[in-house]
Amino acid sequence: FFKMSHCKFEHPRNGSLGFLPKKRCRRGRGKVKSFPKDDPSKPPHLTAFIGYKAGSTHILREVEKPGSKLHKKETVEAVTLIETPPMVVVGIVGYIKTPRGLRSLNTVFAEHLSDEVKRKFYKNWSLAKKKCFSKYVKKYTDGKKAIEAELEQLKKHCSSIRVLAHTQPKKTPLTQKKAHMMEIQVNGGTVAQKVDWAYSLFEKSFTVDSIFQPNEMIDTIAITRGHGTQGVVQRWGVTRLPRKTHRGLRKVACIGAWHPARVKWTVPRAGQQGFHHRTEINKKVYRLGKAGEASHSATTDFDLTAKDITPMGGFAHYGIIKEDYLMIKGAVPGTVKRPITLRRTLLPQTSRTALEEIKLKFIDTASKFGHGRFQTAEEKLKTYGRVKA
Repeated sequence: FFKMSHCKFEHPRNGSLGFLPKKRCRRGRGKVKSFPKDDPSKPPHLTAFIGYKAGSTHILREVEKPGSKLHKKETVEAVTLIETPPMVVVGIVGYIKTPRGLRSLNTVFAEHLSDEVKRKFYKNWSLAKKKCFSKYVKKYTDGKKAIEAELEQLKKHCSSIRVLAHTQPKKTPLTQKKAHMMEIQVNGGTVAQKVDWAYSLFEKSFTVDSIFQPNEMIDTIAITRGHGTQGVVQRWGVTRLPRKTHRGLRKVACIGAWHPARVKWTVPRAGQQGFHHRTEINKKVYRLGKAGEASHSATTDFDLTAKDITPMGGFAHYGIIKEDYLMIKGAVPGTVKRPITLRRTLLPQTSRTALEEIKLKFIDTASKFGHGRFQTAEEKLKTYGRVKA
């Protein structure tokens, strides 16, 4: 058995090459590049959703893991809150199989579209004539014959059906007026059942609890926080050179041999860091809060204090959560206010972590702007009393 000392001439490389090219993402929203596998034996259902990152806090819970040293002990964990107002279905897209993969065959839109989604079709809404879909609507006037013919075409030829759904930013603290729109695959049932079910959803909203449940493992797809141009130490994690190095020390000492007289693509270089498209799998849903119900508050069986999920003073740089929300364990890519695409897991979940039922004891609602001594305004009033205006 030979134990190596510190490596003088060889060492593992710094940074993964699997994420190249490290360039700014063209989209501002995460794209679902693969949906869960379809199971025709199940009833038709949707497989993804878009929420807006509100911020993070921490929770206290008791671990239920027999055999573990943490079993029956309390643990504090970081959680991220994602506000998920209902989304609205405005169309159906049908895909057919080709030797080069899926190809969209046709798209059927709903009769009435809100201004939120019409803004998607214009570069400058204020100067636009706002005439989009004014001719398309005429398809609905002649007894919907043209629309029904297109739906029959989808039923006859398509192998995959997706709905076009958009968010409702007006229900969040965002100042943005333009909705985010995405295709969400319909899984379950035959193609004809899928098309009929999707058509029945036209102009109707659907909520996040129709797709995800508490204690479920889900995937998040988002654009990471941007950091602009960064050097090799920050971007690739290479070691700094000794203090007395001439012409700077946050560098790569040798960027390659004399010949071949080129810099290889594997050599760390300075450039863009952040604002990359990333898919992170297996995020556990700790709580699903429904607006207007008890689940929306931060009250638990052990902490009966009547308090809302929004911390004192609101989530920093976001505001107040008024709609449905998901509480997800750990971190989620991106800044607050950024749209987060939530997808059902692609894998059958069998691990103990995935199957564990989460019972929250305490949810922190202290101010996230500063040190946060108090959980509620009433608690602060009892300590300080009335203060001068």
